[in-house]
Amino acid sequence: MPRALPYVTADLPGVGGELKAEPSHFVVEELPLYAPDGQGEHIYVNLTRQGLTTKDVCRALAKALGLSEDAIGVAGQKDKHAITTQTFSAHLPDMPEETARQLIEANLSARVNWTSRHHNKLKLGHLLGNRFRILLSRPDDGAQEKAAAVAQALARRGLPNFFGPQRFGLDGDNAAKGRQAVLGHGPRDKWLRKLLCSAYQSQLFNTWLSRRMADGLFDRLLIGDVAKKTDTGGIFNVEDPDAEQPRLDDGRITYTGPIYGGKMLWAKDEAGQRERQILAEEDIGEADFKRARLSGSRRPARLVLDELRVEPTDQGLAFDFALPKGSYATVVLREFMKSEPHAPQAD
Repeated sequence: MPRALPYVTADLPGVGGELKAEPSHFVVEELPLYAPDGQGEHIYVNLTRQGLTTKDVCRALAKALGLSEDAIGVAGQKDKHAITTQTFSAHLPDMPEETARQLIEANLSARVNWTSRHHNKLKLGHLLGNRFRILLSRPDDGAQEKAAAVAQALARRGLPNFFGPQRFGLDGDNAAKGRQAVLGHGPRDKWLRKLLCSAYQSQLFNTWLSRRMADGLFDRLLIGDVAKKTDTGGIFNVEDPDAEQPRLDDGRITYTGPIYGGKMLWAKDEAGQRERQILAEEDIGEADFKRARLSGSRRPARLVLDELRVEPTDQGLAFDFALPKGSYATVVLREFMKSEPHAPQAD
């Protein structure tokens, strides 16, 4: 099972409450990386739907338009237990845009918001992030004041960018299976092996970030940290933590954590030692990741939530916030609830 995660607002009381499985209580809107320019062989279609996963929609689009599933593109994967708005692409160089729209409206249980042409197929990762509007039902007494205090604390301290529980499977054992897969004892199915290995990488990141928080270093830079500029995405090694600290404080940069792999960019000095200690304790090394063909990457460790809004309603508390791609709404909500919520996934 995944290890229990710390709260950055542990000193503040939670609001309790529950997340219901009703799609109307969990609304997700994909934030695009770029807009279609009106020309090209691919038709982009923006849809709002519920009760269908992203894969379900891809299959339905392919069938409605007479295409193979490979001709359908998408920027992120979304769960079916939500009202979701996202964009898909279809390779249709010869079909009129209006014809495609009519076929989609006739064959899919979804609302077509707009269509437009573009030059390239949408691929996973072609998004900035997601905006969430979530209703928390049955909060405790005094929830509005408690939520306001947590929101203010998150604005000052930042949010730890943990991987949420969805990453680790229904039984929570995907990371343990992933470790075996990294060591060469995983399933033969390529897709499943990749899923399990990714869960293990995610758990290692969560362990690294939990330890950093436990050591009082969540809001501090270390010598050798791999930092990332939040405006341009440029990365650099921190040589003078005191000089760079103001940029961390105001959100211009964040430090990143390890998604371990054979080609991962390691932190240096003190920060690098902390990263290598995690693997040493796991009795696993770079060579194991290379054999498993896991390249690795860096993940922002601290997020600034500058658009978080919490408002009371007659049904509970309404949350509105945006997250970068790959970040989890449940990680935001757990700071308010002081428990581990289960919610639909949006990458």
